[in-house]
Amino acid sequence: MERQDSNMPFLLKYENVAWYENGKVRILDRRVFPEKHFVICENYMEVKQAIADMVTQSAGPYTAVGMGMALAAYEVRGRSKAEQEAYLDKAAYELAHARPTTANRYGKITYACAETGKKALEAGADPVEAIFNDTIQSLNRRYSRMRLVGDNLLALIPEGVTILTQCYGETIIGTLIQAALECGKSFKVVCAETRPYLQGARLTSSCFAEMGFDTTVISDNMVAYYMQNSGVDVFTSAADTITRDGHIANKIGTYQIALLADCFHVPYYVTGIPDEDKFGKNDIVIEMRDPSQVLAYRGIKNTLPQVKGIYPSFDITPPQLIAGVVTDKGVFPPEQLNDYFTGEQHRFY
Repeated sequence: MERQDSNMPFLLKYENVAWYENGKVRILDRRVFPEKHFVICENYMEVKQAIADMVTQSAGPYTAVGMGMALAAYEVRGRSKAEQEAYLDKAAYELAHARPTTANRYGKITYACAETGKKALEAGADPVEAIFNDTIQSLNRRYSRMRLVGDNLLALIPEGVTILTQCYGETIIGTLIQAALECGKSFKVVCAETRPYLQGARLTSSCFAEMGFDTTVISDNMVAYYMQNSGVDVFTSAADTITRDGHIANKIGTYQIALLADCFHVPYYVTGIPDEDKFGKNDIVIEMRDPSQVLAYRGIKNTLPQVKGIYPSFDITPPQLIAGVVTDKGVFPPEQLNDYFTGEQHRFY
């Protein structure tokens, strides 16, 4: 089976996202990257917890939940067909709900994996192998579809300009890099660091710098200064969810950068596939994480014990701040995203 992760940075290689092998799932711990440490999960609930703890994030959980389903099938090998099927259903639900904002996307993968495992059992085949292979096929589909998104985004980026990114767009970062290198287009990249886990500083900047792009990191509170004094030509981010009416949820801080981009007349292009089952912002569930995660970083306390914190994982950017939603089918004005769902629909996950 041909893989779609060639000419991708280290972080985008399949084995460096999440990987099932010999009754274990290995997940690269993005919380400490560029240190290369893997978390080893020996049951699917440990995979679920790793996702909840943000060992992997962005599109990483899409791979991790599939590999977690292969692990679930391994856990119940040798039991009755009914027991194995019930266990796969339970694992599919649990893994899908590892994080609330993207449960619908995770579920498309986990429930498909459960059905794959059941069909393998019916045919007398190995459900572990079947689910693993289905997960690789899902990765190939996603990388291939996102390559179309990357091509469409690259067409909006003139030669030699400066783009600003927010958080870690994972597959779109890799496919944008692929497309740019293949056609020889160059641009400068500025990465907002993305507090509190610094995904922009540690992940996005690593991908661009590794592949030879001029890359600068700024702290989140430098965006206005940088736009005013150094110049940004394009602001772009992925989205954890995109509603039919053009609202998007992305890493906390995206909304305020979009406001600044509007103030400085910088176009904001969102990348991704719209969610068919989310019609407006009221369909978006904002995950509230443990406030202690903003009061310390990597074990070092930032505040006195009596200080309180708040940690909404995402915020919602309204359509009027978005210049276009860049998809595999082209670039859509955010208020026209319903048009994306006309015609043939392709499986993405």
